[in-house]
Amino acid sequence: MSAFALVKDWLDERFGWAELTKPLRKKTVPMHRLSYWYFLGGITLFLFVIQVCTGILLLLYYRPSANEAFESVQYITTQVQFGWLVRSIHSWSANLMILTAFAHMFSVLFLKAYRKPRELTWITGALLLFLAMGFGFSGYLLPWNTLAFFATKVGTEVAGQVPIVGQWIVIFLRGGEDVTGATLTRFFGFHVAVLPGITTLLLGVHILLVQRFGISVPPSVEEQWKRDPSAAREMKFFPNFALREMIAWYIALGVLGALAALSPWGLGAKADPFVPAPAGIKPEWYFLFMFQTLKLIPAKIWFIDGDLLGVLGFGLAGAVWVLLPFVEGLKWRLARVFVTGLGVFALAYIVSMTIYGYVAK
Repeated sequence: MSAFALVKDWLDERFGWAELTKPLRKKTVPMHRLSYWYFLGGITLFLFVIQVCTGILLLLYYRPSANEAFESVQYITTQVQFGWLVRSIHSWSANLMILTAFAHMFSVLFLKAYRKPRELTWITGALLLFLAMGFGFSGYLLPWNTLAFFATKVGTEVAGQVPIVGQWIVIFLRGGEDVTGATLTRFFGFHVAVLPGITTLLLGVHILLVQRFGISVPPSVEEQWKRDPSAAREMKFFPNFALREMIAWYIALGVLGALAALSPWGLGAKADPFVPAPAGIKPEWYFLFMFQTLKLIPAKIWFIDGDLLGVLGFGLAGAVWVLLPFVEGLKWRLARVFVTGLGVFALAYIVSMTIYGYVAK
């Protein structure tokens, strides 16, 4: 008997390994012309794992205080062997993770993969995207450079526009009235403890739901398979689809490594609360469409503050987005058209406003 078989039998005897892996051996993946969209979820998960691994390495040297944060990041990038590469991989993978999460969300929407009984799968996925953006927002401040300092100041001021509890949210996020070292320490706690804990729990639920209900087939493909059952094709998840997924991870790793090596993540100048904000300061790209929208809204619309109206609008849009499966589930005559149209509008709006935000002064 081989060493692998001995280890497998040993694990099976103590953990019931065969029973634990049984669902993976039985799971299948539908094969059709749109199957390549299924890889996006796995790529997002892979980039999250990269985030965790590189984040742990950075924690070995990072010091979360206003007096030492910038210097510790500078030390990582200039003195620690391959520290610049680890930091660049961490930063680039964060951006790629949010990009693939957006792409995965819209692919699920347009493939109608949120339909009954997968409503909770959609909700947990949407919440995971919001958490990913929270990772980006909290991690942005940690190098304690000028751009991050003022971007965080602007971002938390936007949160202050929430009715009734806005000021409390600002104090909660900043640890006081202003962005200070207390804000840095608080964001560090969010970034390395609170958000990872919530994300891990929610990610586990999301994966269990995917395992429970399987991978959805688009309505057009379902109808085609009903008309011609012989056209229906499936692939075993393990090892067939898993090996293809690993190839997608390998490609993602190649892109990530190229970006990190050819365009190392910059550090900028140390934050100074007493200097004026740099001209044309902008947030990261995944917040840019919201930032640009708030800039375009007039200061007053009738008797309501423009920023307040914008924040309420985005909050309402986020709530509607999370509840989209239930909108279509109402069986309205135009519900399916409404959901698809809303998805097209949202995608076009995010892309166009992001581009406009980059070119606008």
